[in-house]
Amino acid sequence: MLETLEMMLAGIATSLLLILIVSFRSRARVFCQYLRYMTGLQLTPGEVKKVFHLRGKAGVRDLFLELLIREDLESAPPVTPETPPIRLAAELINR
Repeated sequence: MLETLEMMLAGIATSLLLILIVSFRSRARVFCQYLRYMTGLQLTPGEVKKVFHLRGKAGVRDLFLELLIREDLESAPPVTPETPPIRLAAELINR
């Protein structure tokens, strides 16, 4: 009976370890899916991993902001003195 219990605990521990490994390995893929869904920017998990290994978390954040700004500049109309002012997104939230 103890052997069965030990084998069951070993199986549960192995399953939890496998889930933990899979979740850590899929972080870049999930980030890229989230990024595409929320902003329309498309990155590959390999690009994110490369930047993370070279520059860390701050490097990935900088890459994201740089791509977001670049995309915004390409899609936004030019600002002229006649352009009406735009309300900031923070002003749309009643706090």
